[in-house]
Amino acid sequence: MTRVYWLEARTEFLKLARMRSYSASTILFPLMFYCFFGLAMAPHEGTTPMARYLIATYGAFAIMGSTLHAFGVGIAVERGLGWLEVKRSSPMPLGAYFFAKGAVAMAFGAIVILMLFTMGAVFGQVRMAPAQWLLTFGALVAGAVPFCVLGLTIGSLAGPNSAPATVNMIYMPMAFCGGLWIPFDFLPKAIQQAAPLLPSYHLAQIALAIQNAPVQGSIGGHAAALAAFGLIFLGTAWAAQSRGREKMYG
Repeated sequence: MTRVYWLEARTEFLKLARMRSYSASTILFPLMFYCFFGLAMAPHEGTTPMARYLIATYGAFAIMGSTLHAFGVGIAVERGLGWLEVKRSSPMPLGAYFFAKGAVAMAFGAIVILMLFTMGAVFGQVRMAPAQWLLTFGALVAGAVPFCVLGLTIGSLAGPNSAPATVNMIYMPMAFCGGLWIPFDFLPKAIQQAAPLLPSYHLAQIALAIQNAPVQGSIGGHAAALAAFGLIFLGTAWAAQSRGREKMYG
C-alpha cells in the first residue's frame, strides 16, 4: 500500500517538474518579488530587517501558489479530461491521488522557501537562530494544508478552462490583502481590518511571530484560525466532490 502512494507521488512530481507553466511560475514569482522588494528596493540601513520580514511573507506566498495551482488547476484539468474518473475506477486507492498532489505541491513550496532562505542569507545578510530558520520553514510547509483543501474546492467546482483564471482571482488578491507582498502596516486601514478573514494573513502572522516581528494576536490563535479555514474548505470540497459523483453516476 505504501508503495502505491510513493509511486503516485513520484509520478506527480515528475509531471509537474516537466510542466514549465507550473514549475517556472511557482518558483520564479516568489523569488522575483523577493529580489525586487526584499533586496533591491529595501533601504540600505534597514536591508536586513526588511529582507528577514519578507522571507516569511514571500514564503507564505510561495506555499500558497504551489498548492493552489497544483490542486485548483491540476484537478480541474484532469477532471475535465476524465482522468479523475479513471482513478476512481482503478484498484488504486483514491487517497493516493490526493496525497500525491498534496505532497508534491508542498515539496515544490518547500524548495522555493529554501531558495528564499538562501537568497536572504547570502544577499540580504539575514541572520536568525537555527531554531528560527527551522520553525519558520516547518510552519510555512505545515500551513500549506488549508490551501491544499482550498485548491481542491476550486478544482472540484471550476472548469478546466476557467480554473487558471479562478485560481489567480483568489490567489493574488488574497496574497496582497493578507500582507504578503508588502509589510502589513503599509496596507490601507480597510484592508487591515478585513485581513483576519483571510487564511493568508494568519499563515504570514505565524511565520512573522517566529521571527519575533510585531504581529497581531498569538501563534495559537492564528493556527486555530487556519485549522478552521481548513475545515470549512474541506466541507466545501467534500460537497463539491459528492455533487460531481452524483452527476456522473446518478
